[in-house]
Amino acid sequence: MSREFADVPAMLRALTPSYPVFCLRPHVIAEAARRFLELFPGRVLYAVKCNPHPLVLRALYDAGIRHFDTASLPEIALVRESLPDAACYFMHPVKGRAVIGTASRVYNIDTYVVDHPKELEKILDQTGGGEGLTIFVRIVTPPVEGTFYHLAAKFGADVDQATAMLREAKSRGCQVGIAFHVGSQCLSPEAYGNAIDLAGQVVEQAKVEIHALDVGGGFPAKYVGTNMPPLEEYMHAIEGGAKRIKLRRDCVLMCEPGRALVAAGVSLVAQVQLRKDDTLYINDGIYGALSETVQGGVKLPARMWRLRGEHSREYMDFALSGPTCDSLDILPYKTPLPADIEEGDWIEIDCLGAYSNANATRFNGFYPETWITVHDHPIGHVK
Repeated sequence: MSREFADVPAMLRALTPSYPVFCLRPHVIAEAARRFLELFPGRVLYAVKCNPHPLVLRALYDAGIRHFDTASLPEIALVRESLPDAACYFMHPVKGRAVIGTASRVYNIDTYVVDHPKELEKILDQTGGGEGLTIFVRIVTPPVEGTFYHLAAKFGADVDQATAMLREAKSRGCQVGIAFHVGSQCLSPEAYGNAIDLAGQVVEQAKVEIHALDVGGGFPAKYVGTNMPPLEEYMHAIEGGAKRIKLRRDCVLMCEPGRALVAAGVSLVAQVQLRKDDTLYINDGIYGALSETVQGGVKLPARMWRLRGEHSREYMDFALSGPTCDSLDILPYKTPLPADIEEGDWIEIDCLGAYSNANATRFNGFYPETWITVHDHPIGHVK
């Protein structure tokens, strides 16, 4: 249970924190979740790896999300223990034998993804057989320009391999489906339609009716400078693709959004510890919540908070340097902030609900772990 405040200034007055503080906005997450549930023509699974914090999971559950894409045994345990009636799907293509066995026997997981025949055999062996299982075969998709990460570079079977696995899983008594992932922060709705066409080739070649089609994640969030198509365009591309390949009417469409659901729902308040000309040394950085500024090239909106006195209306660009001793711990872009910002002021960095606390390390002993809830609006529309 986190402490609740009306807004960020109320939190600052109460805590005057000298440590980083995550500010959760459940109403923002709820709005994103409800929008997905209304627009997607099927089952919405939240990708837990994106942000596994219990407060985030609860906000999604309270908004109506009942299905969770879990990629590890700890993620399965977290969802099962905090949200007992929620459904978990083990959607990591490579799993240890003991992990599969525990997922099946302890947590009653009956849905798995594979992209290799040996992985299928592992699952059948560890779960005791195909009856009652649903096996998704993950197919490889081509790179999409502009995505943060081409996730099919690591996982996915080609059409012929997927055809063989689909037939084998079906012959062993499993329900079968096809899954893919077009890449993280995908700005091309057409990529989903193209991937569905590949899934259609597998279905046609295998001559096997599929129980479900999982179009994966990759739905984008809006960061500074992001030219993001409307969510409706993604849904139109997915629905159009499903119609083209003539899926059975009872085939379940599934998706696995992560950052699109939670990115806008969390900000981070960091404190300025020293100013050197146009460089601000703050108490979080790229080894903490801000790793995606380097790994994914994310640019985040920010604003300054000061409890006493007015701040300058003039702005200048500052380099933000993290707290570790590593000279690489500097954000790769400059952030516009009031020109008179000084030690003791706070900077709220927004759009940090995705791959922030989930990626944070304890390097040099720094680790952002304080969470509070606020009920104000985020920084606002980013440009």
